[in-house]
Amino acid sequence: MTGQRSDARRNYTHILAVAEAEVAARGAQASLEQIARVAGVGSATVRRHFPTRKALLEAVFKQRVDDLCDRARTLCGEHDSRAALVEWLRELLAYSLAARGLADVLSYQPLQDEATPDSCAPAIGAAGALLLRRAIDDQTVRADITIDDLLTLIVGIALATESYTDPAEQADRAFRLVVAGLGTDPLGSDDG
Repeated sequence: MTGQRSDARRNYTHILAVAEAEVAARGAQASLEQIARVAGVGSATVRRHFPTRKALLEAVFKQRVDDLCDRARTLCGEHDSRAALVEWLRELLAYSLAARGLADVLSYQPLQDEATPDSCAPAIGAAGALLLRRAIDDQTVRADITIDDLLTLIVGIALATESYTDPAEQADRAFRLVVAGLGTDPLGSDDG
């Protein structure tokens, strides 16, 4: 956006605000044409700013993702590394449930040349990897677990429960089952 004319910046900001409302109401499948209509611009203007649905969703969720990344860095200073990881994963799941469409963005497998440092999934992955590394180093989480494993589980829970009458309750139950499987004994016999 740097170097854009002021009217282009205003259009971008307005389209993004409309897109945020549409995605909140309709999820990741919000209509780009509806966004253009509500924003009072042509579809070509929306596509000029956001050439793909993924680009639009990335922009919609940028602040939420930045907040989650900041939260991961803060939690890295906690004494109990496993609790810090679990807390962050719970917050990621809560964001994914509250921000319809975020799980869809995180589930994309972007082409290497399409991914940018600002992309949601790589940013979330890098932030979560810090917490996971600490927990593995402290031997409070199994060493064979990867951040991709954890993100797949969180995204899966969010997508699988979004249509329930009470998605948060169902997601919490699934999340607790996942957390039980994080233990250091892969067969689960470390409970004694």
